[in-house]
Amino acid sequence: MDKDRAVRRGCATMDAMTVADAVRSPRRAPWGDARFLLGILLIAASVAGVWFVVSAARQTAPVYAAVHTIVPGQAITADDVRAVEVGLGQLGEAYLTPDALADGLVATRTIAEGELLPAAAVGEAARSRTTNVVVQSSVEVPAAVGAGTVVEIWAAPLLDGGDYDAPRILVPDATVVSVTRDDSMIGGGAAALELVIPRSDVAATLAAMADASALSVVPAAGSGS
Repeated sequence: MDKDRAVRRGCATMDAMTVADAVRSPRRAPWGDARFLLGILLIAASVAGVWFVVSAARQTAPVYAAVHTIVPGQAITADDVRAVEVGLGQLGEAYLTPDALADGLVATRTIAEGELLPAAAVGEAARSRTTNVVVQSSVEVPAAVGAGTVVEIWAAPLLDGGDYDAPRILVPDATVVSVTRDDSMIGGGAAALELVIPRSDVAATLAAMADASALSVVPAAGSGS
């Protein structure tokens, strides 16, 4: 009997302790856990970041693209470009926009057909360091040479006896504006080329034309022609 009473007292004491512990230590709500809150913040930040990237990618702005090849020194007009909507983000300022096209602008380098016009490839005509000349080539010009092709001008000075001296490079980096070929000539392939050359090479080029030097136009190394 005494043993049964002791067992019952022990059980009652344990039950009382369990109830007391439950009262003293209630279970914490999940949102009260710092790790839970940190996880929520990370998820929210990820969603916001994705939304920002997608929104930025969808934002477009009008910039100009070349409708045909534009060569150095060529005046740029509304007929040479077309406006296209592109998503460039912060890079948009690096390209020519419709409100930036003004009179007196020229290309400072070759701009290929379909290429977006970089603002750095456009300058004022008054500051242009190039000019155009027409050169008659004494040798056949490859069919691949056309507007935008980079070529070299070689000159062979005429000697007193009617022979020509060894040719030398007169202009190492001219750019073709247009080519007019005369296939009717015997030997074929003679061509007159309108070329853009540096102003620093104008005097030497005109002198070579004046003294009847034989001028030859050939594709520059790496021009792809």
